[in-house]
This record gives sequence, C-alpha cells and structure tokens, in this order.
Amino acid sequence: MARDPRYDILFEPIQIGPVTAPNRFYQVPHCTGMGHRNPQTLAAMREVKAEGGWGVVCTEYCSIHPSSDDDPYPAAALWDEGDVRAQALMVDKVHRHGALAGAELWYSGAFSSNLYSREESLGPWSRPAWLNNPVQCRVMDKRDIRDLRRWHAEAAKRAQRAGFDIVYVYATHGYLLSQFLSPANQRSDEYGGSLENRLRLFVELVEETKEAVGDTCAVAVRCSAGGGTLDGAPVIEEHRAMLEAAADLPDLWDLVVDDYSYEMGTSRFVKEAALEEYVSWVKQVTHKPVVTIGRFTSPDTMLRQLKDGIVDLIGAARPSIADPFLPKKIDEGRLEDIRECIGCNICYASDTHGVPIRCTQNPSMGEEWRRGWHPERLPARQSEKRVLVVGGGPAGLEAAVALGRRGYEVTLAEAGKALGGRVTLESNLPGLAEWARVRDWRVAQLNKLPNVEIFLDSQLDADQILEFGADCVALATGARWRTNGLGRWHESAIEISDRATVLTPDDVMAGMRPEGPVVIFDDDHYYMGGVIAEQLRASGLDVTLVTPDGVVSSWTRSTDEQFRIQTRLLELGVRIETSTVLESVRDDSAVLACAYTGKQREIAAGCTVMVTSRAPSDALYHALSGQIEITRVGDCSAPGTIAAAVFAGHRFARDLDREPADVPFLREGSMR
Repeated sequence: MARDPRYDILFEPIQIGPVTAPNRFYQVPHCTGMGHRNPQTLAAMREVKAEGGWGVVCTEYCSIHPSSDDDPYPAAALWDEGDVRAQALMVDKVHRHGALAGAELWYSGAFSSNLYSREESLGPWSRPAWLNNPVQCRVMDKRDIRDLRRWHAEAAKRAQRAGFDIVYVYATHGYLLSQFLSPANQRSDEYGGSLENRLRLFVELVEETKEAVGDTCAVAVRCSAGGGTLDGAPVIEEHRAMLEAAADLPDLWDLVVDDYSYEMGTSRFVKEAALEEYVSWVKQVTHKPVVTIGRFTSPDTMLRQLKDGIVDLIGAARPSIADPFLPKKIDEGRLEDIRECIGCNICYASDTHGVPIRCTQNPSMGEEWRRGWHPERLPARQSEKRVLVVGGGPAGLEAAVALGRRGYEVTLAEAGKALGGRVTLESNLPGLAEWARVRDWRVAQLNKLPNVEIFLDSQLDADQILEFGADCVALATGARWRTNGLGRWHESAIEISDRATVLTPDDVMAGMRPEGPVVIFDDDHYYMGGVIAEQLRASGLDVTLVTPDGVVSSWTRSTDEQFRIQTRLLELGVRIETSTVLESVRDDSAVLACAYTGKQREIAAGCTVMVTSRAPSDALYHALSGQIEITRVGDCSAPGTIAAAVFAGHRFARDLDREPADVPFLREGSMR
C-alpha cells in the first residue's frame, strides 16, 4: 500500500549540524540492559531499528571514564580503543540501512557508586550516591574539572573514530551536568552559585565537544525543559533561562523533564504526548532542531507535533522497542500492523534488573542476536503438522499468530465468548486500558491469516482434544489466582473460616462486588494488589491493603511507578498496612501480624481479597501427557507477566519442529 500523503512530512530529511537525518523518526538514547559487555546483542537490536526506518538510532548512556560506572546497571562505554571497536559494530549495522548513529556520552557524577571500577565518584559538592549505597562523592577541584573536560573530549573523538554521526552532551536525569546546573550547586568558585556560573561547565563541554569532532559529527544536548511537583503545573523559568543562554550552541536539543516517572511514565498514569506542555516553548528560543519523546504511537499525534511547531523530530524509545518497524509501516500505509506500545515499562524493568530488555508487545526484543529472532520475519514451517491451540489469552494468541505466519494450519479454541484471556479482563481495571493493545494487534493479525481458524465459546475436554486429532497441541489455558493465601510469605494455606467471604482478582474482574470493609492481602507485589484496591475504593468500599513489604506494589519500583501507585491509593483513602502479614481469616474479620515481631491484631473484614499467587490451569496437560504431542505454554506452564506469556507463545511457535538445545541462545564472551 502507498503512504498516506498526510504523513509525507514525517519522511522529509532534516539537517542536524553537518549531518542529515533521512526522516523525522528519531530513536532517542534509551537503556537496554545490554551495555558494554554485550556488543553483539546491542548492535543487532539497534540494527533492527534502522532497518525498520528509524532515521536516527542512538546508544544508551555511554560512560566516558571508569569513574562513571553504573554497575550492576549495564551501560555502554567509550573508555578505550576496545570500546571503539565494540561501538563500531553498532554504527556499521545502523549505517547499513541509511540511518544516522548517535552516541550519548555520559558522566554520572555523584549519582553512581562505581561498584565495578572502585573509582571515587566526583561531584560539584559531596553528597550521597543513589540507591542508598553507603558512598559519597569527592568534591571536584579545578584539576578534577580539567580532567573531566579532557575525558569528555577524548571520548567524543573515540565516538568519531567509531563512526558516530551525532555525539551527545548529557545534561539531565540527575547526572553530573544536571548536578552542576542545579540551584543546589552553591560552590564558591566560578562553577557554582549564579546561573552563569552553574552553566559554565555545560557550555565548556558543548564547545569542546564541537571542537573535538569538527565538522564530521553533530553535537546534541539532552536536557530538561521543565520541572515542578508531581504532575503539577510545569515550572520552566530556570530551564528557560538556561536554554536561552545556550540557545544555538548545540546542533540539536533533545528535551526531557525533571520528573523521570513522568517522562517514562506508565500508561496507567501518563498518556501519549504528555511532555508537550513542558517543551512547547523551546522552539521560540532556538533556531536549532528540537526532538522530544511522548510515547508516540499514533501517526496523527506525530503529525500534529511537527505541524504545530512543537518539535522537528519525533523522539521515541518505548515505541521503537514495541515496534522497530513503526516508521516503515507508516511509510507503506500499514498502520493497522503497528504494534503499539502499551506503556507497561517491562522494558525499563529489565534494565533495572541488569538483563537485556524485553517487551510485552515485541517478544523478539533483545533476542535478535542471541536467538536470531527478527520482529517481522519468521522461518517457514518445516512440516505439515496441524496445530491446535487451546486458549485465546496472550500466550495462545501469540502462538497462533506466529504459527500462522510460519504457514502451519492452526485451530485456536477459546473457552470464552471473547479473545484475550487475562488481557481482556485486566485492561478493564483502572488505568490499564492500553493493555488491550496486546489482544487487539494479535486479533487483527489473525484475521489476515486464512490458515488460522478461531472458535469461541469452545470449552474442550481431554476426549474432545483427542477426537480433534491435531498433530500438536499448545495448551495455553492460563492460571487462576489462589484463594488460600499461599504465596511468597505463606508456603502453605492459611486458616480461613468456612463462613468468610474470600475473593481473588479473578472474581473482582468478573464483576463480583464484595460487601465492605475489604481487606486485600497483596503478597504478589506487582500492580494487581494496588489496582484492585483502587477499583474497589472507587466503588465506595472501605479498603485496607495489607502487604508484607515495606511499601505497596514494591516490584513496581522496577517500572518506575511505585511512588505514583502509593500516592494514588493514599489520596483515594485506602488504608495501607505495610510490613504486615495476613495470618488467618475469621467469619467477619482478618487476623494480621507484624512481619518482624509476629504480634497479632484483628481488624474487621466483610471480604478478603487474596492477591498472593496463581495456580496453573494445567489439568488437561496431565490428562493427555504421554498420549499426544502436547506442550504447556504461558501461564498454564509458569504463571508470570503478560510479557512472559507472549514470549512463551512466540517461542513455542518458533521452536516447533526444531531440535531442542540445552542452551537455546548464544552467549557473548563465553569460552567455547
């Protein structure tokens, strides 16, 4: 199909200093969980973005010196010539597809503890490191500042030798330059106090980076365009003064905001194009190109950003992860094929755990090199097998799509009246509507595959599966939340009165509304306990959320939304009992215990909602195993995230008719 001419502006080239981007799609620097130890993995992932039409593809934060070390969080590096060779792998692959490559030079300052390098951290004043590590930085003297300037210039030259087209000066996200720019920087020398002094090091680094790379590379600046209280009105006065002072100094402004949980906000709290009110003023004060992010998934929103003069390029991190081929699909008029980001931040969570990023929508993310997976291409079928997929949740849908695209004859049987499984249910919870995109994209793809048949309202038993006569069965029947309290804290069922009302998230999502007061026991620690509490409280019920952890939904620190979740619940009037365990449930009360002392107390509970763990719905597997070729897939095998279920479905489809391997992926640096 031809591109809609309305979108032609998205494909116009643009000059960035001495280089020209082929279009307006700009993959901004973003974390990967890969870093300098996985150059092949990193290069292959970035190449797919360039192949998919992103006109500029950037690295993640790229350390310029061992005293800027973020381990255990994986960062890129440009410390020496070995790093030049490693970075050149990515640059060459990006250039192969006509895109520009950008390197985000990074110096952490007081932010990092340098746990790997054991070098002292440096900062404008002595302050503690991030993550409560018992470390403080050294106050930079004039010699340290001269060293930093030299390190940065030398790293810029190494980026140039690696072939990069754009080199960044990184002045936000709490790292060194933002520490110098902060009003808290009250050094008594020419690098602190007044705005002019606080800007001095920033200006020096931009000028010296431009001198280092000459007319071969553009110099970009990443900085904040606004701050303020949590989701309050933007505060831009100081930010504006800073940008005005250096308005035309760099070749490109890459704009973010002070609040990272807003910039990177999950769709539960932050919607598309959310940074617009923070950055819309910037083009009034500079003649240089401007790029910003906003989890842009709608081509119409992208178009408006350009036509309204808010930005010159469409920045993206998460949308480029969910669909590396987003630009190409717009170019080819295939908007319905775009895998839209759902804003769950599973990608970011992977990096916070020091592992290659993965994506709920795109199961090939991070697997491009080590498994050889491509987001748009699958190997052709290797047999004439007919495959029955039982269950139309995220795992079953993904398995059916991938199998169908490989060319297998597929029958998908769903017990319910609609496809989607847990995705359909969970997307009706407060703030999670965009999660329905997991279902919607896959259903749209299935409707294009004539070799896939779908049967709804088809609850199959073991005899019916045998009678169907498929050559292979993928059992994707999901899992159910347990009612007995078994989870991380309790390894066996707790005592529950026969007369007590005990529900699970499955019951609440199915429409059951309990009588209050409600006690929610959250031993899951991800989003479910908090979102169920929000829904029940919004319906007018008295709600107490009990968790053994010190905060609610503690795992959502990894998705950068824990603070927002707890704030939301407190504002709604949900009572929160942290470091507390549900010991037993009586007729109309719940017995709680301190997680540390074991001291018990009793509170009223008209209903208790257990959010502890899930039991796989795998009875059919045990009934049929050994009789036919049957495989458990997704939550039916190992209950986990929606991303894990999608990955499991995709992996099943790719592995069908392949010889299994004990180590199913490549490893970098292993001695074999």
